[in-house]
Amino acid sequence: MTDSVYVIAVIVAMGLVTFAIRALPFFGAHWLQQHPIVTRLGRFSPLAIMTLLLVHSMVGSAQEHAAGPWPEVLAIVVVILLQWWHRNPLLSILTGTALYVLMRNFL
Repeated sequence: MTDSVYVIAVIVAMGLVTFAIRALPFFGAHWLQQHPIVTRLGRFSPLAIMTLLLVHSMVGSAQEHAAGPWPEVLAIVVVILLQWWHRNPLLSILTGTALYVLMRNFL
């Protein structure tokens, strides 16, 4: 096999594997929608991922500034309270973000 044929064969094989991996969820969608483990992960994962992202960003931001984690903690508490009170995610996120940016820039 020549080098150019080998390279083309490898590229075609990689393309087929990539296509198969991306197409697999569509072919298995019927099974995935009814499986109890997938259903439970669908309910649990978004909250777990958002919590991990929040903790990671809070710890990372708090380590960058000498003031400590207080602006992050206050912004998170405000977001939680607004969400609990109004049940409006857009209002909670915008208010928490604005509060955090103001505290980091002016305090």
